[in-house]
Amino acid sequence: MIVAADNLNVLQPGISEALQTYDPKPIQELARLCEKAGAHYLDINPGYLSTKEEDRMTFMVEAVQEATSLPLILDSPKARILARGLKSCRSKPIINALTLEEHRLQEILPLAAEYQTPLILLLLDRQSLVPATLEEKCAVALELAEKALAAGLSLEQLIFDPVLPHLSWPDAYSQISRGLHLVRLLSAGVLFKEPVKTMAGLSNLRSGQRNVYPLQVEQVCFTMLAGAGLHLILANVLQPDFRGLARVIERLE
Repeated sequence: MIVAADNLNVLQPGISEALQTYDPKPIQELARLCEKAGAHYLDINPGYLSTKEEDRMTFMVEAVQEATSLPLILDSPKARILARGLKSCRSKPIINALTLEEHRLQEILPLAAEYQTPLILLLLDRQSLVPATLEEKCAVALELAEKALAAGLSLEQLIFDPVLPHLSWPDAYSQISRGLHLVRLLSAGVLFKEPVKTMAGLSNLRSGQRNVYPLQVEQVCFTMLAGAGLHLILANVLQPDFRGLARVIERLE
């Protein structure tokens, strides 16, 4: 399983200030820590940016690339910001993410096709909502794949993310179960007659409420996702015991 660090985001202590002052050092120090912790990819997420701040994606990409040679995931809902990051990348990144929202289909999908980058497909509907049932999740996956293939990408370039819920959701555990089931189906080649890549954002589960929900929930989900055949995990690689658990999972795969 590929491990991608989601630590390089504007919500992390020191990163917001570093972006405001264009100080690369905190960003570079965090990137090195993530690499040392075993990350294979670094997710670059500058958060919401106004038109005047869009160069912050370029700044983050350039700062990180001076500190590490790890490949990057460019994370933004705005095509203009993703384009800035793409132009600054020394090697081909992954774009995160496409949904069935019309503006993303019209702007992000052509960008991914132009650069021929791997593309994460968030399984969200046209209103950016998580489908309620497994059947609806499968339908969104099939529709997104169809549009990506029609745009000129290959199935090999697509990474499907069932979208883990926040644990505060009333149906959180049911959604986790359906997400696990979908990962199994996709990894086994049931939907597309061949195995496809999958991803899950582990930090979604306790985002903003890590003192409310126990770390064990993330650890159990991590283990079960690995068993389901998950290709890429997006997580806080600096959280307690993450590295040790990842090593155990790697040895058992």
